Amino acid sequence: MKILVIGPSWVGDMVMAQSLFIALKQRDPDADIHVLAPAWCKALLGHMPEVTSAIEMTVGHGELGLSKRRALAKKLRMENFAQAIILPNSFKSALIPWFAGIPLRTGWRGEARSWLLNDCRVLDKKTYPLMVERFVALAFPAGAALPAPLPRPALSINNQSRDVTLQKFSLKRATPVLVLCPGAEFGEAKKWPAGSYAEVASNWLENNGQVWILGSAKDGESAKGILSVVGQSHHDLCKDLTGQTTLSEVIELMSCADRVVSNDSGLMHIAAALGRLLVVVYGSTSPAFTPPLAQQVKIVSLDLDCSPCFKRTCPLGHTNCLKQLDPDKVILALAQLQEMGK
Repeated sequence: MKILVIGPSWVGDMVMAQSLFIALKQRDPDADIHVLAPAWCKALLGHMPEVTSAIEMTVGHGELGLSKRRALAKKLRMENFAQAIILPNSFKSALIPWFAGIPLRTGWRGEARSWLLNDCRVLDKKTYPLMVERFVALAFPAGAALPAPLPRPALSINNQSRDVTLQKFSLKRATPVLVLCPGAEFGEAKKWPAGSYAEVASNWLENNGQVWILGSAKDGESAKGILSVVGQSHHDLCKDLTGQTTLSEVIELMSCADRVVSNDSGLMHIAAALGRLLVVVYGSTSPAFTPPLAQQVKIVSLDLDCSPCFKRTCPLGHTNCLKQLDPDKVILALAQLQEMGK
Protein backbone atom coordinates (compact mmCIF):
# COMPACT_ATOMS: atom_id res chain seq x y z
CA MET A 1 0.00 0.00 0.00
CA LYS A 2 1.51 3.31 -1.08
CA ILE A 3 0.83 6.01 1.50
CA LEU A 4 1.41 9.76 1.42
CA VAL A 5 1.75 11.39 4.84
CA ILE A 6 1.31 15.16 5.02
CA GLY A 7 3.83 15.88 7.73
CA PRO A 8 4.03 18.58 10.40
CA SER A 9 6.33 21.60 10.17
CA TRP A 10 8.06 21.43 13.56
CA VAL A 11 11.08 19.27 14.43
CA GLY A 12 9.53 17.77 17.56
CA ASP A 13 6.24 16.98 15.85
CA MET A 14 8.04 15.28 12.96
CA VAL A 15 10.02 13.15 15.42
CA MET A 16 6.75 12.07 17.06
CA ALA A 17 5.33 11.30 13.61
CA GLN A 18 7.82 8.42 13.41
CA SER A 19 5.54 6.57 15.83
CA LEU A 20 2.87 6.68 13.10
CA PHE A 21 5.32 5.42 10.49
CA ILE A 22 6.32 2.52 12.75
CA ALA A 23 2.67 1.70 13.41
CA LEU A 24 1.94 1.68 9.67
CA LYS A 25 4.81 -0.78 9.16
CA GLN A 26 3.59 -2.94 12.04
CA ARG A 27 0.15 -3.04 10.43
CA ASP A 28 1.56 -3.74 6.95
CA PRO A 29 5.30 -4.52 6.64
CA ASP A 30 5.09 -3.78 2.91
CA ALA A 31 3.63 -0.29 3.41
CA ASP A 32 5.41 2.20 1.13
CA ILE A 33 5.53 5.46 3.11
CA HIS A 34 6.30 8.84 1.54
CA VAL A 35 6.24 12.09 3.54
CA LEU A 36 5.37 15.51 2.14
CA ALA A 37 7.07 18.10 4.33
CA PRO A 38 9.26 21.23 4.28
CA ALA A 39 12.70 20.83 2.73
CA TRP A 40 14.51 20.87 6.09
CA CYS A 41 12.67 17.68 7.08
CA LYS A 42 14.56 15.59 4.54
CA ALA A 43 17.58 15.28 6.85
CA LEU A 44 15.42 14.18 9.77
CA LEU A 45 13.35 11.75 7.71
CA GLY A 46 16.60 10.25 6.41
CA HIS A 47 17.15 8.86 9.92
CA MET A 48 13.77 7.09 9.86
CA PRO A 49 14.14 3.72 8.11
CA GLU A 50 10.35 3.35 7.74
CA VAL A 51 10.20 6.25 5.25
CA THR A 52 10.79 5.51 1.57
CA SER A 53 11.17 9.14 0.51
CA ALA A 54 10.73 12.74 1.58
CA ILE A 55 8.83 14.93 -0.88
CA GLU A 56 9.51 18.64 -0.59
CA MET A 57 6.54 20.86 0.19
CA THR A 58 6.95 23.71 -2.31
CA VAL A 59 4.39 25.96 -0.59
CA GLY A 60 5.63 28.14 2.26
CA HIS A 61 4.34 27.67 5.81
CA GLY A 62 1.10 29.61 6.21
CA GLU A 63 0.85 30.34 2.46
CA LEU A 64 -2.36 29.34 0.66
CA GLY A 65 -0.62 29.12 -2.74
CA LEU A 66 -3.46 27.39 -4.59
CA SER A 67 -1.63 27.31 -7.94
CA LYS A 68 1.47 25.79 -6.30
CA ARG A 69 -0.64 23.21 -4.50
CA ARG A 70 -2.41 22.25 -7.72
CA ALA A 71 0.92 21.88 -9.54
CA LEU A 72 2.36 19.67 -6.81
CA ALA A 73 -0.85 17.64 -6.67
CA LYS A 74 -0.63 17.06 -10.43
CA LYS A 75 2.80 15.45 -9.96
CA LEU A 76 1.62 13.40 -7.00
CA ARG A 77 -1.40 12.11 -8.94
CA MET A 78 1.00 10.12 -11.12
CA GLU A 79 2.41 8.36 -8.05
CA ASN A 80 -0.83 6.40 -7.52
CA PHE A 81 -1.02 6.76 -3.76
CA ALA A 82 -3.70 4.57 -2.17
CA GLN A 83 -4.05 6.70 0.97
CA ALA A 84 -3.12 10.11 2.32
CA ILE A 85 -2.78 10.70 6.06
CA ILE A 86 -2.93 14.37 6.94
CA LEU A 87 -1.28 15.17 10.29
CA PRO A 88 -1.74 18.97 10.50
CA ASN A 89 -5.30 20.05 11.30
CA SER A 90 -5.36 22.99 8.89
CA PHE A 91 -7.62 23.39 5.87
CA LYS A 92 -4.62 24.04 3.61
CA SER A 93 -2.89 20.78 4.53
CA ALA A 94 -5.82 18.73 3.17
CA LEU A 95 -5.94 20.45 -0.22
CA ILE A 96 -3.08 18.67 -2.01
CA PRO A 97 -4.36 15.10 -1.37
CA TRP A 98 -7.81 16.24 -2.55
CA PHE A 99 -6.41 17.92 -5.67
CA ALA A 100 -4.34 14.77 -6.31
CA GLY A 101 -7.44 12.57 -6.17
CA ILE A 102 -5.94 10.17 -3.63
CA PRO A 103 -8.73 7.63 -2.98
CA LEU A 104 -8.56 7.46 0.81
CA ARG A 105 -7.87 10.73 2.68
CA THR A 106 -7.56 10.31 6.45
CA GLY A 107 -7.30 13.02 9.09
CA TRP A 108 -8.91 14.70 12.08
CA ARG A 109 -11.78 17.10 11.53
CA GLY A 110 -10.64 20.72 11.68
CA GLU A 111 -10.89 24.13 9.98
CA ALA A 112 -14.02 23.32 7.92
CA ARG A 113 -12.15 20.68 5.91
CA SER A 114 -14.46 17.70 6.41
CA TRP A 115 -15.46 17.74 2.73
CA LEU A 116 -11.81 17.34 1.71
CA LEU A 117 -11.47 14.12 3.73
CA ASN A 118 -13.42 10.91 3.13
CA ASP A 119 -12.04 9.29 6.29
CA CYS A 120 -12.68 12.22 8.60
CA ARG A 121 -12.22 11.44 12.29
CA VAL A 122 -13.77 13.34 15.21
CA LEU A 123 -11.17 13.76 17.94
CA ASP A 124 -11.99 12.87 21.53
CA LYS A 125 -9.21 14.58 23.45
CA LYS A 126 -9.89 12.47 26.55
CA THR A 127 -9.38 9.27 24.58
CA TYR A 128 -6.21 10.59 22.93
CA PRO A 129 -4.66 13.16 25.31
CA LEU A 130 -1.18 12.91 23.74
CA MET A 131 -0.22 14.20 20.30
CA VAL A 132 1.59 10.94 19.53
CA GLU A 133 -1.63 9.00 20.24
CA ARG A 134 -3.50 11.22 17.78
CA PHE A 135 -0.87 10.51 15.15
CA VAL A 136 -0.79 6.74 15.70
CA ALA A 137 -4.60 6.47 15.75
CA LEU A 138 -4.64 7.49 12.07
CA ALA A 139 -2.80 4.27 11.17
CA PHE A 140 -5.86 2.23 12.13
CA PRO A 141 -9.61 2.26 11.49
CA ALA A 142 -11.61 4.78 13.48
CA GLY A 143 -12.19 3.60 17.03
CA ALA A 144 -9.64 0.78 16.88
CA ALA A 145 -7.55 0.14 19.97
CA LEU A 146 -4.05 1.55 19.83
CA PRO A 147 -1.08 -0.80 20.17
CA ALA A 148 0.21 -1.13 23.71
CA PRO A 149 2.81 0.02 24.27
CA LEU A 150 2.79 2.73 21.64
CA PRO A 151 5.72 2.54 19.25
CA ARG A 152 8.37 5.08 20.22
CA PRO A 153 10.43 7.13 17.76
CA ALA A 154 13.82 5.55 17.16
CA LEU A 155 16.19 7.46 14.87
CA SER A 156 18.88 5.42 13.11
CA ILE A 157 22.53 6.43 12.88
CA ASN A 158 25.15 5.62 10.25
CA ASN A 159 28.35 5.12 12.26
CA GLN A 160 30.64 5.97 9.35
CA SER A 161 28.85 9.24 8.69
CA ARG A 162 28.93 10.04 12.41
CA ASP A 163 32.70 9.51 12.50
CA VAL A 164 33.08 11.97 9.62
CA THR A 165 31.01 14.54 11.53
CA LEU A 166 33.08 14.09 14.69
CA GLN A 167 36.25 14.60 12.66
CA LYS A 168 34.80 17.68 10.94
CA PHE A 169 34.30 19.43 14.28
CA SER A 170 37.47 18.00 15.89
CA LEU A 171 35.45 16.22 18.56
CA LYS A 172 36.47 13.12 20.48
CA ARG A 173 34.56 10.87 22.86
CA ALA A 174 37.44 10.18 25.24
CA THR A 175 35.58 11.74 28.19
CA PRO A 176 31.83 11.71 29.00
CA VAL A 177 29.82 14.09 26.82
CA LEU A 178 27.09 16.36 28.17
CA VAL A 179 25.04 17.95 25.39
CA LEU A 180 23.23 21.19 26.24
CA CYS A 181 20.27 22.40 24.15
CA PRO A 182 19.52 25.93 25.42
CA GLY A 183 17.24 26.98 22.56
CA ALA A 184 13.51 26.70 21.84
CA GLU A 185 11.84 27.89 18.64
CA PHE A 186 8.52 28.43 20.40
CA GLY A 187 9.73 31.40 22.44
CA GLU A 188 11.60 32.81 25.44
CA ALA A 189 9.12 31.35 27.94
CA LYS A 190 10.59 27.91 27.21
CA LYS A 191 14.25 28.91 27.65
CA TRP A 192 16.03 28.21 30.93
CA PRO A 193 18.58 31.03 31.52
CA ALA A 194 22.06 30.65 30.06
CA GLY A 195 23.55 31.23 33.51
CA SER A 196 21.70 28.23 34.87
CA TYR A 197 22.91 26.05 32.00
CA ALA A 198 26.42 27.32 32.71
CA GLU A 199 26.29 26.10 36.32
CA VAL A 200 25.31 22.64 35.11
CA ALA A 201 28.10 22.74 32.52
CA SER A 202 30.67 23.83 35.13
CA ASN A 203 29.68 20.99 37.43
CA TRP A 204 30.06 18.48 34.61
CA LEU A 205 33.44 19.90 33.56
CA GLU A 206 34.72 19.84 37.12
CA ASN A 207 33.94 16.11 37.15
CA ASN A 208 36.18 15.45 34.14
CA GLY A 209 33.54 15.63 31.42
CA GLN A 210 33.16 17.67 28.23
CA VAL A 211 30.25 19.79 27.04
CA TRP A 212 28.84 20.31 23.55
CA ILE A 213 26.27 23.06 23.00
CA LEU A 214 23.90 22.31 20.10
CA GLY A 215 21.30 24.48 18.44
CA SER A 216 20.61 26.85 15.57
CA ALA A 217 22.26 30.20 14.92
CA LYS A 218 19.46 31.78 16.98
CA ASP A 219 20.87 30.00 20.03
CA GLY A 220 24.30 31.58 19.65
CA GLU A 221 23.67 34.22 22.32
CA SER A 222 22.68 31.56 24.83
CA ALA A 223 25.85 29.62 24.01
CA LYS A 224 27.98 32.73 24.49
CA GLY A 225 26.28 33.31 27.83
CA ILE A 226 27.16 29.78 28.92
CA LEU A 227 30.79 30.14 27.84
CA SER A 228 31.15 33.49 29.60
CA VAL A 229 30.28 31.86 32.94
CA VAL A 230 32.10 28.56 32.46
CA GLY A 231 35.48 30.27 32.46
CA GLN A 232 38.43 30.41 30.08
CA SER A 233 40.19 27.40 31.61
CA HIS A 234 37.37 25.09 30.49
CA HIS A 235 36.78 26.53 27.03
CA ASP A 236 38.74 23.77 25.30
CA LEU A 237 36.29 21.23 26.77
CA CYS A 238 33.13 23.30 26.24
CA LYS A 239 32.33 23.48 22.53
CA ASP A 240 29.83 25.94 21.06
CA LEU A 241 28.45 24.28 17.91
CA THR A 242 25.33 26.43 17.55
CA GLY A 243 24.64 27.51 13.98
CA GLN A 244 27.51 25.43 12.58
CA THR A 245 25.81 22.07 12.01
CA THR A 246 23.23 20.67 9.66
CA LEU A 247 20.24 18.93 11.23
CA SER A 248 21.67 15.54 10.27
CA GLU A 249 24.97 16.46 11.96
CA VAL A 250 23.08 17.51 15.09
CA ILE A 251 21.42 14.10 15.18
CA GLU A 252 24.76 12.33 14.73
CA LEU A 253 26.45 14.38 17.45
CA MET A 254 23.49 14.00 19.79
CA SER A 255 23.79 10.24 19.46
CA CYS A 256 27.24 10.52 21.11
CA ALA A 257 25.90 12.17 24.27
CA ASP A 258 26.22 10.43 27.62
CA ARG A 259 23.69 12.94 29.03
CA VAL A 260 21.52 15.68 27.55
CA VAL A 261 19.96 18.72 29.22
CA SER A 262 17.35 20.48 27.13
CA ASN A 263 14.43 22.84 27.15
CA ASP A 264 11.10 21.58 25.80
CA SER A 265 12.18 21.73 22.15
CA GLY A 266 12.68 19.81 18.95
CA LEU A 267 16.16 18.76 20.07
CA MET A 268 14.60 17.32 23.22
CA HIS A 269 12.52 14.99 21.04
CA ILE A 270 15.59 14.07 18.98
CA ALA A 271 17.53 13.18 22.15
CA ALA A 272 14.64 11.00 23.32
CA ALA A 273 14.39 9.28 19.93
CA LEU A 274 18.10 8.46 20.17
CA GLY A 275 17.64 6.89 23.59
CA ARG A 276 19.88 9.40 25.35
CA LEU A 277 19.78 9.89 29.13
CA LEU A 278 17.81 13.13 29.19
CA VAL A 279 16.89 15.90 31.62
CA VAL A 280 14.18 18.29 30.40
CA VAL A 281 13.52 21.70 31.93
CA TYR A 282 9.89 22.81 31.64
CA GLY A 283 8.68 26.36 32.11
CA SER A 284 5.67 27.69 30.21
CA THR A 285 4.75 24.27 28.80
CA SER A 286 3.94 20.83 30.16
CA PRO A 287 4.86 17.21 29.36
CA ALA A 288 1.16 16.33 29.51
CA PHE A 289 0.68 16.74 25.70
CA THR A 290 4.05 16.28 23.99
CA PRO A 291 6.40 14.54 26.45
CA PRO A 292 9.79 13.13 25.46
CA LEU A 293 9.00 9.60 24.28
CA ALA A 294 11.68 7.65 26.11
CA GLN A 295 12.15 5.80 29.39
CA GLN A 296 15.34 7.26 30.81
CA VAL A 297 14.11 10.83 31.24
CA LYS A 298 13.90 13.18 34.21
CA ILE A 299 11.47 16.11 34.09
CA VAL A 300 12.40 19.20 36.12
CA SER A 301 9.91 22.02 36.72
CA LEU A 302 8.64 24.25 39.52
CA ASP A 303 4.91 23.78 38.87
CA LEU A 304 4.10 27.36 39.88
CA ASP A 305 0.48 28.47 40.09
CA CYS A 306 0.94 30.50 36.89
CA SER A 307 2.37 27.61 34.85
CA PRO A 308 1.97 26.07 32.41
CA CYS A 309 0.62 29.11 30.55
CA PHE A 310 1.67 27.90 27.06
CA LYS A 311 2.65 31.45 26.07
CA ARG A 312 5.67 32.40 23.96
CA THR A 313 6.56 35.18 26.40
CA CYS A 314 5.64 35.35 30.07
CA PRO A 315 2.29 37.18 30.41
CA LEU A 316 3.35 38.32 33.91
CA GLY A 317 6.73 39.58 32.72
CA HIS A 318 8.92 37.64 35.15
CA THR A 319 9.37 34.06 33.79
CA ASN A 320 9.79 32.84 37.36
CA CYS A 321 8.95 29.30 36.27
CA LEU A 322 12.43 29.21 34.72
CA LYS A 323 14.46 31.88 36.51
CA GLN A 324 13.69 30.42 39.94
CA LEU A 325 14.49 26.86 38.90
CA ASP A 326 17.74 26.06 40.74
CA PRO A 327 20.53 24.42 38.66
CA ASP A 328 21.10 22.03 41.58
CA LYS A 329 17.80 20.36 40.68
CA VAL A 330 19.12 19.57 37.21
CA ILE A 331 22.51 18.46 38.55
CA LEU A 332 20.68 16.08 40.91
CA ALA A 333 18.53 14.78 38.03
CA LEU A 334 21.70 14.08 36.02
CA ALA A 335 23.09 12.07 38.93
CA GLN A 336 19.84 10.12 39.19
CA LEU A 337 20.02 9.37 35.47
CA GLN A 338 23.49 7.97 35.98
CA GLU A 339 22.02 5.40 38.33
CA MET A 340 19.23 4.62 35.84
CA GLY A 341 21.80 4.11 33.10
CA LYS A 342 23.81 1.50 35.00
